[in-house]
Amino acid sequence: MSEKYEWRKQEKAIYPTRQKPSIVELSPQNFITITGQGDPNQPEFSRRIAALYAISYTIKMAPKKAINFAGAFDYTVFPLEAFWTLPAGFSGEVKDHKEMLQYKMMLKQPEFVTPTVFAQAKELAAAKIPTDLVPKLNLETISEGLVAMQLHVGPFDNEPASFAKLQTYLDSAGYRRTSLAHKEIYLSDFRRTAPEKLKTILRVSVAKVAAPTA
Repeated sequence: MSEKYEWRKQEKAIYPTRQKPSIVELSPQNFITITGQGDPNQPEFSRRIAALYAISYTIKMAPKKAINFAGAFDYTVFPLEAFWTLPAGFSGEVKDHKEMLQYKMMLKQPEFVTPTVFAQAKELAAAKIPTDLVPKLNLETISEGLVAMQLHVGPFDNEPASFAKLQTYLDSAGYRRTSLAHKEIYLSDFRRTAPEKLKTILRVSVAKVAAPTA
């Protein structure tokens, strides 16, 4: 592949940038992942993000160090994504109990990133990653299937309004959510972007509502 692969241009259906709800069927995708629980405003969350980026950039920049993975090509590193959920039986306002949040952070990988490439990259990046986090990094194939998405612009604490908009769309289109968990895709760097300018894709798993029988 001679041209640099740009996910913003070539995967618009997966990463929509318009504030209009959409539904799409996703094929299986490969991600480097790391899990955790706790307030995303605390240092531990940032430490895990840094580990993800360290290994992902090690893979991307390998050719500059004369390391040539089979089938590798130049590409833009994909945006940070995360599945969010809560422990079973939790009740209360999430904003008041962020320490209860459970997450799986991830960065999508190009198709040439096989288990062999990933294992080599972990060795190459080990010096850049806290020792305790190295074994927590995994390469996973994730099948999200049918999903609905809504672009949210603004602070994370204002997401309920965008979720309500998405739910209205699902009701009118004849779909239902299949899980209380959701995914967030961060199109903005929330460490450097003003809260009111943050752009986050909200993604939920859905299914078509069965038509009533006669």
